[in-house]
Amino acid sequence: MGRDGYIVPADPQAGGLKKPKVAGSRSWILMDSTGNDTVLDIDKYAIMHRVQIHARDLRILDPLLSYPSAILGREKAIVLNLEHIKAIITADEVLLRDPSDENVIPVVEELRRRLLLVNASRNGHGDARELGGHHDVDTGEEDESPFEFRALEVALEAICSFLAARTTELETAAYPALDELTTKISSRNLDRVRKLKSGMTRLTARVQKVRDELEQLLDDDDDMADLYLSRKLAGASSPVSGSGAASWLLASPTIGSKISRASRASVATVHGDENDVEELEMLLEAYFMQIDGTFNKLTTLELFLSSGTVCLAIYSLVAGIFGMNIPYTWNTGYGYMFKWVVLLSGLFCCIIFVLIVTYARLKGLVGS
Repeated sequence: MGRDGYIVPADPQAGGLKKPKVAGSRSWILMDSTGNDTVLDIDKYAIMHRVQIHARDLRILDPLLSYPSAILGREKAIVLNLEHIKAIITADEVLLRDPSDENVIPVVEELRRRLLLVNASRNGHGDARELGGHHDVDTGEEDESPFEFRALEVALEAICSFLAARTTELETAAYPALDELTTKISSRNLDRVRKLKSGMTRLTARVQKVRDELEQLLDDDDDMADLYLSRKLAGASSPVSGSGAASWLLASPTIGSKISRASRASVATVHGDENDVEELEMLLEAYFMQIDGTFNKLTTLELFLSSGTVCLAIYSLVAGIFGMNIPYTWNTGYGYMFKWVVLLSGLFCCIIFVLIVTYARLKGLVGS
């Protein structure tokens, strides 16, 4: 492959986005602010030259290397690595890696839909509201928000929804498996719960990586300010006042989809340097709360599975002790004790389970 790469125009009618992935593919899709997209087969040097990032930033997006979730603000780009979403966002275009991936295709389609909505609204097309679908803001308000914020929200919304869906699937399978294990203790049921618990541990780690990255951004105003690509470009060309960024906040569909207009209006009254990060902070806070809710749900599920298996292990231990074929003197003539041992052991395990869950809720270790 040449150092400069070559460009292949995307053809949605031909199903170009759904072609099979090739091993070692360096396929990207480039989408501009109007929603027009182009599929690129391009090497890393051409990418670095186009968006002006370093090789170490591009390595973060390599699917063959295991890097944690990251949202990095650079001088002219945002480097985004969130699970399967590996993107480079600039002030007027976004590059998404592996556009033929089944998990990336919905992100591409949603980003295209929102950009076409903005373009239609900007050009005064009558079908802007049809493209907008369920948006709770007027189509005329779609024009003012920075392109990088729209692209960032699509990525955050997609990854939060993806992880929430995986959590729901795991939860749907876990509770019936635990119920079946309490009904009948067998190696098959124990192995099923063990596999679910292993999958839950891996999913919890993935969710926590995204949550930690959002929390780190929210804790650092400088990191959030680095994501204002449009503002940095405007500042490089001409000085702007500290309150200038608030003009598009009132019309922002990204924030409008997460917070009320009253909240946006109150933020718009804030002036000075602090206002430079509050708009993005409210957007990130909304998705942090969503991913934090998913994390709490997984933590609660893990507590139930761990507590349940511990209590069942205690019950199995009691059964194993009394089931041993050893000629104890108390084994003779005390057959009536069998039912009391079974009932009391089961009751004791249930009490232990309830106490663990209650203690965790009182200490705030799991969500209510």
